[in-house]
Amino acid sequence: MFSDILWIFFDMGSTLVDEQQAFRHRVRDAIKGTDIGEEQFYQTMISYYQQNKKGDKEAFAFYNLAKPEWHSEDEVLYAGVKECLNRLKGRYRLGIIANQLPGACSRLERWGILQEFSLIVTSDQEGIAKPDPRIFEAALQRADCPVERCVMIGDRLDNDIAPAKKLGFKTIWVRQGLSAYTSPTSQWEQADAVVDKIEQIMALFGV
Repeated sequence: MFSDILWIFFDMGSTLVDEQQAFRHRVRDAIKGTDIGEEQFYQTMISYYQQNKKGDKEAFAFYNLAKPEWHSEDEVLYAGVKECLNRLKGRYRLGIIANQLPGACSRLERWGILQEFSLIVTSDQEGIAKPDPRIFEAALQRADCPVERCVMIGDRLDNDIAPAKKLGFKTIWVRQGLSAYTSPTSQWEQADAVVDKIEQIMALFGV
């Protein structure tokens, strides 16, 4: 399935980066001074994700709460990411296509993986965000690679899998983070492969 691939593109949040504690921090900030419990909020959010809705947005609206700032300092790499990237880099070119706050490259450097990527395309740099196809097209143009020889790996069916597949990418859905509670709703959200942990993609590429 992936025998002719030259480039592997990754999303960042909930794909390479575990955002659980950052989400928890945001929720605690939001419910401070209210009688809403943290787990209560989380279960509400999960129930919306299970309906294939944007669970965090829906939960904040349900409780009539403002969405506090995001704490990037709480983000950490998932286990196995460094080994996975290191093995893949020996055979493929690696890139990032991600919706990110400013400073993505600094965070990648702090985590010790910036050097693994030949190309980084983020919403902050481009002024456009996934699922807009133009951010994927910008990455393809800079990679100078036919789309059928590229793979997009991400946690979100709506932002990563569907728009990439429509352009002709091969796709891998990583069921991590809150989007693991969602399910495909169209042919475009049916990824070519599905894994439950990012480190499991090594087997897909035989590294």
